Amino acid sequence: MPMRPGGPPPNPNPRKPAFVLPVGACDSHCHIFGPFARFPLPDGRSFTPNEAPEAALRSLHDRLGFSRAVIVQSQGHGFDHRPVLAALRENPGRYRGVALIRRTDSEETIAELGAAGFCGARFSFLAHLGGAPDLAAVQEVIAKVKPFGWHVAIHVAGHDIVRYADFIAGIEATVVIDHMARPPVAEGADGPAITALRRLLDTGNIWVKISGTDRLSVEGPPYRDGLAIPASLVGHAPERIVWGSDWPHVNLHGPMPDDGELVDLLGEVVPDGRVRDRILIDNPAELFRFR
Repeated sequence: MPMRPGGPPPNPNPRKPAFVLPVGACDSHCHIFGPFARFPLPDGRSFTPNEAPEAALRSLHDRLGFSRAVIVQSQGHGFDHRPVLAALRENPGRYRGVALIRRTDSEETIAELGAAGFCGARFSFLAHLGGAPDLAAVQEVIAKVKPFGWHVAIHVAGHDIVRYADFIAGIEATVVIDHMARPPVAEGADGPAITALRRLLDTGNIWVKISGTDRLSVEGPPYRDGLAIPASLVGHAPERIVWGSDWPHVNLHGPMPDDGELVDLLGEVVPDGRVRDRILIDNPAELFRFR
């Protein structure tokens, strides 16, 4: 059956950031797709992405100045982790991976992924990615990955961070909230979604990726209507914040963001260079266990 298109390809000519990224800087949230001749898309995917292979991601990171990255398995490739596995094996030390794990996956499978460099399991609650998962199944998967020390990545949007706050707080593992929980930007940094997110940060084992500011914005580039939200989170718990580009920005259907511009926005959100280095180097090294 035909699949929903995943939007246009990423910006092919991002500008170089205005400031030089520090050595060891990590893009903590990105994806890869293909090459399709080597890794065909599965029939059961939820959308059809453009080809965006690891070679293109590496070229982007070299241009922007990133030394490391966390590649998150996307539903565009479903449960076929071969593209990310190849990236991990062909670039030892540069990447870590976040997997999509099912309750039927064996401990042996998880161990193999972990040995290759995967360090987390992701669960999406968004309607266009299949909707909310069965929470009992999520708990089963968490129990399976816990012995391997993996974190649990949660992808929610709108007020679902409020709806699932108690469930998330009860997870007995390190938790990472993707894309700042994609709150309604009109509610600002003191709306119910960000208030709930700050309370979760206060638990001490929950981290937040300040990625996807471009997705929050209703004004469009340069996305300044969305900057108060990540700035408030950094001010609240800088020790558990990481940054991600979200390249290649799948499931966007407007103008594609300039990744160099997104890096420069980090300079506005986090003007203190020492805090910025912590978010780009120290925090991801701790959270994702870079060797």
